Amino acid sequence: MKKLLFLFLLCTALHSLADDVIAGRVKAETACALCHGHNGVAALPNAPHLAGQQAIYVSEQLRNYRSGKRQNEVMNMIAKPLTDLEIAQLAAWFSAIKVTAEVP
Repeated sequence: MKKLLFLFLLCTALHSLADDVIAGRVKAETACALCHGHNGVAALPNAPHLAGQQAIYVSEQLRNYRSGKRQNEVMNMIAKPLTDLEIAQLAAWFSAIKVTAEVP
């Protein structure tokens, strides 16, 4: 019985994470893509790449922009209307993108 409960909870958590990633991708296309690129690789030289960032980092920075604790004219306006759920979804999307690096 415990194994069945564990499997149910695991499947529920994975399904919820998948929903967050999909919803985050949709939100990112409208709110983030212009500056941070369609796949989180920045299109502008002064915008950071978001692809592969840790979800906790993305969430914290968006909350800081939303509250005004972190200042950037554009990001404060973008983050202001975001809900906690939308922030979690965006963080799930950007952290789900796999990034590789090569040492020169």
